Amino acid sequence: MIWPDRPVAVRVPATSANLGPGFDALGLALGLHDVVEARIIPDGVAIEVSGAGQDAAVAGEDHLVIRAMRAAFAVLGGQPPGIGLRCANAIPQGYGLGSSAGAIVAGLLAARALSPLSPDGDGLAGVGLLRLATRLEGHPDNVAACLAGGLTIAWMPASGAVSARLAVVAGLTPVLCVPEIPLDTAQARGLLPPAVPHADAVANSARAALLIAALTSDPALLMAGTEDYLHQCYRAPAMPATADLVGRLRAAGIPAVVSGAGPSVLALTVAGVHPGPEAVLPVADGTGTGWQVRVLDVDRDGATVEPLGDRGGRGTGAVLNQP
Repeated sequence: MIWPDRPVAVRVPATSANLGPGFDALGLALGLHDVVEARIIPDGVAIEVSGAGQDAAVAGEDHLVIRAMRAAFAVLGGQPPGIGLRCANAIPQGYGLGSSAGAIVAGLLAARALSPLSPDGDGLAGVGLLRLATRLEGHPDNVAACLAGGLTIAWMPASGAVSARLAVVAGLTPVLCVPEIPLDTAQARGLLPPAVPHADAVANSARAALLIAALTSDPALLMAGTEDYLHQCYRAPAMPATADLVGRLRAAGIPAVVSGAGPSVLALTVAGVHPGPEAVLPVADGTGTGWQVRVLDVDRDGATVEPLGDRGGRGTGAVLNQP
């Protein structure tokens, strides 16, 4: 098997899952990105990391990008002699912003781009890519949005994960509020009860349907559409500052939710319909907690792969694939 000597770069967006009532189903891609440069090397694993997750550079085969690449190469029919990575990470890790989904998607797409075997007709073509990413991640919401960009709905029939991509209403401006201390996703999931009252399930399903209408056609419905009855109240004791900021923003007329499992907060602003993005910072500053507030775009492209020159620089080559 002849492996390419030219590296590739995969650019993956941060994602915010749930968006209030869309638990484990809705995802929104955000304009904040990790870039992973990958190449085939003679042997072993070599990893460089800048930005978030620098300590993971010593993880070797246990690094999540490497694990995803190994899973993809196994599907494609052969492991390379060695893998070299250079990760430039801007997505905060442990803050409910899909950093693990981004690492998985980056690894899968890098392996597919570097493999000398054609992906056509194998497990990394079409929905197979989403399903492998979901198996590695454990749930489909973040990986679906990371792959496709924009707003996605993901679900899990018996055959495996599938998703649908929806166009986001014009003018939607996400504002991200990141606290100083992260929260382990497994800890946040452990706070959820095994069952919820039927009335709460009914209310939540109505809000989730309303949220789709709000995000795609009528942003005036965002306040009602972001009300959640399934997870935020149960997780609040583990992140009281997050619950406090969500409450303050909503009291100010700003649709706000816990981003994923938290502890970040995502405000979904539309100027002229709700208070604009500039209204979030004063509310966050008023809490006395050290929130980092960032105004972002919706990422509408999803994960992309670019070729690189022999030096392994960032490169601006044409997009090879855009799942």
